[in-house]
Amino acid sequence: MPAPAPAITAFILAGGKSTRMGADKAFVTFDGQTLLARALNTARSITPDVRIVGDPQKFSPFAPTVEDIFSNCGPLGGIHAALRSSQTDLNLILAVDVPFISPALLQYLLKCASNFAAVVTVPQTGGGYQPLCAIYRRDFANAAEKGLQAGRYKIDTLFSATATQTVTEEELETSGFSPKMFQNLNTPRELAEASEIPNSH
Repeated sequence: MPAPAPAITAFILAGGKSTRMGADKAFVTFDGQTLLARALNTARSITPDVRIVGDPQKFSPFAPTVEDIFSNCGPLGGIHAALRSSQTDLNLILAVDVPFISPALLQYLLKCASNFAAVVTVPQTGGGYQPLCAIYRRDFANAAEKGLQAGRYKIDTLFSATATQTVTEEELETSGFSPKMFQNLNTPRELAEASEIPNSH
């Protein structure tokens, strides 16, 4: 029998109103679905326990919600709140605006995270980390809290002081995953261009 899948909680960082998109990103429609619905479905491919980090009034109809403890601190505040609320050691953090992320990629990252004791398992593409599609252990909340208390909100800078497992671009490509999967949609133009090229990722 195959080994049971490790327990994991998934958190969708829903964000707020995007000034560049001109609307609430979570409810922007792409390929016949809102970005939120797409992210929820993708996350549910690895766990039934999926929550949304965001305003409960706005998001509680769609999934259980978690509110920031440190408000207006960007994605790091959302990651911190997610990990503080979690009951599982492993936790997927997924931004709402990366619609090309596939269930297979999440399963691959979860397998990588399960095989090592790293606190963070994070893809690296184009010379940069992809911290908003990564697996975090609950312990990362401590590093996040120190950063937030010090007014340092950049997630990447915390990785150097944390046991971090990097999944390189070469590893991803060897396993059949395109770096283009991590493209996020920030503007109406990007949304329109992505919509014109179905299944290009």
